Amino acid sequence: MTEGPRKAGTHRNGLSRRQFLKRAAGTSAGAVGFPYIVSSSVLGKAEGPRKAGTHSIAPSERITMGCIGVGWQGGSNMNSFLREKDCQIVAVCDVDKNHLQSAVNQVNEEYKNKDCAAYADYRELLARDDIDSVSLGLPDHWHAIPAIEAARSGKDIFGEKPLSHNLREGRAMCDAVERYGRIWQTGSWQRSEANFRFAC
Repeated sequence: MTEGPRKAGTHRNGLSRRQFLKRAAGTSAGAVGFPYIVSSSVLGKAEGPRKAGTHSIAPSERITMGCIGVGWQGGSNMNSFLREKDCQIVAVCDVDKNHLQSAVNQVNEEYKNKDCAAYADYRELLARDDIDSVSLGLPDHWHAIPAIEAARSGKDIFGEKPLSHNLREGRAMCDAVERYGRIWQTGSWQRSEANFRFAC
């Protein structure tokens, strides 16, 4: 069946652009009338005591992070990332059950929820596709394999010093970061703190 000629400016259902815009505006106005449907944090507004009176970062602008190795230095790094408003730690991993539970408790306390996932095997954390980056706070001889796997799984990496345990591992790590187009940063605070720079 063939349609007859339509009046200029109308759609095949007979709705003009003006009518469509009026209806769309009415629908939008209805949604605005119910602001409780969308949390204010989604729009970048602060919620709760953590950031009271300040603007937060909308979830779409936050970097989600997993922390692998949350003992002494890794735990300190995790605490630093917890203070960054554009970073959200969603998972932690450690083979030491005490370190692991302590880290989970710290993250959940900071965010006032129970959302932080805990892993004893770093491969399970890296398998998550909702994590953008990882912080590695592992012993020196354990830097290479998790870093290479993190790059392969599409995650950017913050790793503790030294970069690697030996030159061959370091080369493999750098090659993986380049091959998979990831970002790497080595945390070497003794090269960036003011008193150490003054001493140098």
